[in-house]
Amino acid sequence: MRVVIAGSSGLIGSALIPVLRQAGHEVLRLVRRKPAAPDERGWDPYAGKLDEGALDGADAVVNLCGAGIGERRWTEERKKALLSSRIEPTRLLAEAVAERKVPVLVNGSAVGFYGDTGSRVVDETATAGAGFLADLCEQWEHTAERAQVGGARVAMLRTGLVLSPSGGLLGQLRPLFSMMLGGRLGSGQQYMPWISLDDEVGAIRFVLENESISGPVNLTGPLPATNSEFTAALGKALGRPAPWVVPGFALRLALGGFADEGALIGQRAVPSVLERVGYEFQHPTLEAALDAAVDR
Repeated sequence: MRVVIAGSSGLIGSALIPVLRQAGHEVLRLVRRKPAAPDERGWDPYAGKLDEGALDGADAVVNLCGAGIGERRWTEERKKALLSSRIEPTRLLAEAVAERKVPVLVNGSAVGFYGDTGSRVVDETATAGAGFLADLCEQWEHTAERAQVGGARVAMLRTGLVLSPSGGLLGQLRPLFSMMLGGRLGSGQQYMPWISLDDEVGAIRFVLENESISGPVNLTGPLPATNSEFTAALGKALGRPAPWVVPGFALRLALGGFADEGALIGQRAVPSVLERVGYEFQHPTLEAALDAAVDR
């Protein structure tokens, strides 16, 4: 397949490219600067511009654009940036996919779609939850569905917390645990729907290659863990105790609205679609995913 990727320089995109190329696919990258390599094509999603011929011969487009949800304190300005960094690129790509009759659009989304599920297990059939993140994800997915006008198969990747040896969640937590400052967040009973980086990119490739998959797809490990369980497992993997408790009020002071929508609540989301179509997880348990990330 010829696969065009937007957001190729991020944590997931940079890991996905070599996996797809090793599998024999041709990969082209959309870049916001002047293209400087044979595999690059230019675009400016905020200006609604896509280089002429950027999608010529494309069999699929993968859209992974979006500013980091938990990287900064949530202010009203930051929330606008989180929304626009997803909606604007997705609108441009979905409409281009429809117009140029590209067969497949695989678009980013997140388990934040479900809001706070408590201990209730949710799969892809669940409805949207409440809150800014849930609303963001719902708008994001509706925008991607515009590609269906041209007959494209559209899959939305409701990704959980990606466990990577560099960057992402572990990039933030590992230094704290190394300094003996690790601990659970609030009650610790909120669920954390994790997935290893290997399975994240493996599942994206699986979705690209499997014509039966469309609509929402939970990219999460099969056994979501509570924050307490995750904290204990990470401490064990790093060989560091994690005795502390970060109270909710401290998280709210540090993170703003993200504390109540991304740190103190969670989703007990399971990958029903992936399991139904036969995806085999490389790291089916939290311990295996953390060991793989830490060992690297």
